[in-house]
Amino acid sequence: MQPDDTVTKEIPRQTSSGYAMAAVGALLILLPVASFFAAPVAGGPLGMGLRALIVPVGLFVLMGLYMLQPNEAAILTLFGRYAGTDRSAGLRWANPLYVKRRISLRARNLNASTLKVNDKRGNPVEISAVVVWRVQDTAQAVFDVDDYENYVKVQAEAAIRHVATQFAYDEGEDMASGETTLRSGDAAAAALKAELQARFINAGVAVEEAKISHLAYAPEIAQVMLRRQQAEAIISARRKIVQGAVSMVEAALIGLSERKIVELDDERKAAMVSNLLVVLCSDKETQPIINTGTLYG
Repeated sequence: MQPDDTVTKEIPRQTSSGYAMAAVGALLILLPVASFFAAPVAGGPLGMGLRALIVPVGLFVLMGLYMLQPNEAAILTLFGRYAGTDRSAGLRWANPLYVKRRISLRARNLNASTLKVNDKRGNPVEISAVVVWRVQDTAQAVFDVDDYENYVKVQAEAAIRHVATQFAYDEGEDMASGETTLRSGDAAAAALKAELQARFINAGVAVEEAKISHLAYAPEIAQVMLRRQQAEAIISARRKIVQGAVSMVEAALIGLSERKIVELDDERKAAMVSNLLVVLCSDKETQPIINTGTLYG
């Protein structure tokens, strides 16, 4: 952050309606011209001199006119000194000696280029983001940085790189439960927005929205990480299948016992449990086998 005494703050500047001043300037030009044609020698040399003097004054007044579109501002400076910012849309008038620099206040999109960085685990990933921003403080944007548009672009890339190194690409066994990752969606976007705003504040720029638009493992590890994700998905699915199968077997044994359909000793229960788990956990269709003998030979 810059020290407070070096930060330029926007000063609102009230200007006059341009329509009234346009009429004044036009009158100052037209009246002397009309009076000259009506009475060329009226007032003698002094009168002619006054007429010649009034016309440049009218032209000088007209030089103070300028036009502002909606969501546009004009930064006014006088001999290098900041005089204020006019945000009033329409035809405006200010001191003709003011230098008037227009600056857009509209929201703008920045589609950052795809960057290759290492995430929190050190895995190379490709990441990009879309940032919606607008100028909030016109004085800071113009006077505190050399080129605020280029400043936003460079700082956005730096912010994306920094955020990518603070979070892992995806959840893993080495991470705490509920920890934010780059794939966390709104949580990652909020972290990116906060990082961008902290970097843009010196340029008087406000971040409206920031979203990660592209996120993928780098090509050199993409296939390996895909197999890892598939393995984790299979393990997770198997775990749920086993949990469900155990619950179903338990319910079957309890139901048989309560209804007294059949009396099973421990060995028969073990055999039944084994058979049910094979049927429930298998990823292929099972073939029934009829046992004509007994369990005990």
